[in-house]
Amino acid sequence: MARTQGSHSGITGPRVRAAALSLFAQHGYAAVSMRQIAREVGVQAGALYNYTPDKQSLLFDLMKTHMDELLATRASLETPTSPVAALETFTRLHLRFHSERPDEVFIAYMELRNLSPDNFSEVEALRRAYEDQLEAILRAGVESGDFTVADPKITTMAVIAMLTGVNTWFREGGRLSLSEVEQIYWDMVRQAVGIAA
Repeated sequence: MARTQGSHSGITGPRVRAAALSLFAQHGYAAVSMRQIAREVGVQAGALYNYTPDKQSLLFDLMKTHMDELLATRASLETPTSPVAALETFTRLHLRFHSERPDEVFIAYMELRNLSPDNFSEVEALRRAYEDQLEAILRAGVESGDFTVADPKITTMAVIAMLTGVNTWFREGGRLSLSEVEQIYWDMVRQAVGIAA
């Protein structure tokens, strides 16, 4: 099928991903068709297959890209040797990174069930790699006597859930700035791991 006039792979490919991201976040993966994505992009439905093999590949690409970018951003930061400073760095990065990507976060958590088994395994491994970084910080803090944590694995899941929940309500221009929200959340994380104020 001929490419729609004005369609260029370097432009249309990212537009396909952006349209899929927006539509999946608004309506849910199962409710969105390739035809809807094509209409949003402004190409014929058949033309989408020049940019992606299928809808499942689009979902996987969005979720994997999100995790790859999160892990790369973490890797680009210098991790402090002090467990307390490392935990603060993790907390603030998680809040900043995710507050800028509400649609990606929604899809990353709500659409896992729609991944094929192989795709699920790959995304889950990336999530685990990220969670393991926080768990390692918590374990180091327990060993050093900085943290009082009964179960580092459960605390890891609880802290990540608390931090990620900011996306459900935080909006730029609201009552609190992102830096103020970061400080409040850091205070809550400190309390959760038994760090004295």
